Amino acid sequence: MNETLSLGRIAGVRVGVNWSVLVIVVLVTVALARGEFPAAHPGHSAVQYWALALLTAVVFLASLLAHELAHALVARRNGVRVDGITLWMLGGAARLHSEAATPAAELRIAGVGPLTSLLVGGVLAGVAAGLDALHASGLVVEGVIWLSAINILLAVFNALPAAPLDGGRLLRAYLWHRTGDRLRATRGASAAGRALGWFMVLTGFATVVFGHSLSGLWPALIGWFLVSAATAEVRQAEMRNALGGVPVSRVMTPNPVTVRDTATLADFLAEGPFGRYRHSAFPVLAADGSVVGLLTVRRVETTPAQARPGTTVGEVMRPVDDIVTAAPDEPVLDLLPRLQSSPVRRAVVLDEGRLVGIITLADITRALAWPTGPTQARPRSTGPHVPHVTKKASWKKAS
Repeated sequence: MNETLSLGRIAGVRVGVNWSVLVIVVLVTVALARGEFPAAHPGHSAVQYWALALLTAVVFLASLLAHELAHALVARRNGVRVDGITLWMLGGAARLHSEAATPAAELRIAGVGPLTSLLVGGVLAGVAAGLDALHASGLVVEGVIWLSAINILLAVFNALPAAPLDGGRLLRAYLWHRTGDRLRATRGASAAGRALGWFMVLTGFATVVFGHSLSGLWPALIGWFLVSAATAEVRQAEMRNALGGVPVSRVMTPNPVTVRDTATLADFLAEGPFGRYRHSAFPVLAADGSVVGLLTVRRVETTPAQARPGTTVGEVMRPVDDIVTAAPDEPVLDLLPRLQSSPVRRAVVLDEGRLVGIITLADITRALAWPTGPTQARPRSTGPHVPHVTKKASWKKAS
């Protein structure tokens, strides 16, 4: 989940929010201001209800952030690099650059999330009791009680043994410890996640159809997210298993067709698509043979036809500083996250500054689809893995 707005860093961890986080704010605020608060404490003004409801929603987001930050800090202490945290519509996502090296580390990273939510819920329960003893406003106490209850609920839900929830990570750590096979453990936890997800989808829609209540749409949405995330997780694990230890040089297209930076766009178009330029992206070379950028057909298309005879490739290309580069001996798994976040989904492969190839996401997909013979040993990786994202559902889910 990509961030829309960066909030800076907390304890050295990059924190951002996706625009969809507004859905949580709106849902919580409306539910409290028009339902929970007036029903429990009538007689207050609308301004008081809405102001406290909005403040409660913001504090709820802060508790989700605390949950994810706990994951990130413990992951970092266990040798896992953290790329950042993003809050979004269904809670939070701590983006881990690699996976835990041992089942014990996996256990610690996964377990700290629910424990943090449980601790936050307990502290807030104590605060509510203290405010009530001091005869504070019952409306304020109600807000604190709601925050306490939702955090405890999140802790319990997150502890369910189903991926991608924290309980699913705990289940995977247990299965990994028992079998010694990380991939098999991931498949087991993902199967549990899909089962829970489909259960939530079916019961949610049953509530809508037979109970005539739209409240079932929310658990159905969360269930669908669990099914999708659990499926993606096992596919990612299978990809890591297949590509572990494979260098870029084995997957790339060697000696790609290039174009000079001084060539005009009109000349370039005259030689494609049935001539020399048959692809949709080309490394751009300077007169000395060095790579200075990447030209895509889409970039050419944005130039008006009448301007193409007088416009050079160098003027419209993506500069080399704006494109992904890789070394031929770099593991494909290290390169993959950079490719996935690249607008052009390509990387230029350089060997000591010299162009030796180009690699795309399609190249990696073809490598994964290629059948492996029974006598072929699949290389194992001892290095970094595909970035791992701990996503959990929010609100009536986990953060």
